[in-house]
Formats: sequence, structure tokens, C-alpha cells
Amino acid sequence: MKPHAEIAEVWPRDGRVRLVGHIHGHPAEGEWRLLLTRRSHAEQRLDYPAQVKGDRFESELPVADVAAATDTAEAEIEAGVEEWDIHLTDGEVELRAGRRLDDIHGKKKIMVFPEQRVRGIGVRPYYTVKDNLSLECRTGAAT
Repeated sequence: MKPHAEIAEVWPRDGRVRLVGHIHGHPAEGEWRLLLTRRSHAEQRLDYPAQVKGDRFESELPVADVAAATDTAEAEIEAGVEEWDIHLTDGEVELRAGRRLDDIHGKKKIMVFPEQRVRGIGVRPYYTVKDNLSLECRTGAAT
């Protein structure tokens, strides 16, 4: 299995998304950061400190930052949805965040997280078809 950031807990509340997990298949030494990359514009990135002890990591991101970085006019052109992929990085390697070691496949249809709304944009974590964790930003009415 490829090295990745194995997600153990996702806590979307109080204007933040808190992530807890383990670094799998890569040395957990050095300084790590949580990295968000806008899927439709890979050059647009946000990053936040990650605390690492042993192979365990913990980090959080404010949903207001993601909502502000998601241009509402452009999101409306692209069917009202923008997606941000989540990685853990030490500056040299980017480990995709996901949950693969639990024998539950198809999390996209099973695990649903609550949406938090900021400035008319709903932000919620979700699992992709490959069981990676991403953020969905949706304009318009709450889903």
C-alpha cells in the first residue's frame, strides 16, 4: 500500500474541521503541515500546522478560509461545487489523506459529514470513490 495519511477521526464543528490520524508507510520525522489543494486550480493551496507525535498527527482547518478561497462566481460556473484535496506534507513528500486500513470500502456512500456554512458557501468533508478525504464547497442552499 502506498504511504498515506490514514485518517482515524474527522470532527467538523464550530467553524473548523479537525483531523486526527497516523502517518502510514513513511517516516514521521520533521515538521508536518496539513495541505489543501483546490482540485480545479492546483496552484491554489492552503496549509496549516500539524502536530505529530510518533506517527500520530492532528491538525485542523478553519472552514472560513476555505470558503473565502473558493471564488463564488467561479464556483457557480462549475455547477456550484468546488473540491479541495487534503494531504499531509513535510515539505518534500505529500501524503494523501484517506482511510484505507479499516476494511470499509465505498465510504463515499456510507460516511456523511455535516456541512458548515460560511458566507453562503457550505463546506463539508467527504470521502472520495478511492476512500481519500476531500472537502466539498457548495454555493446556494444547504444540502
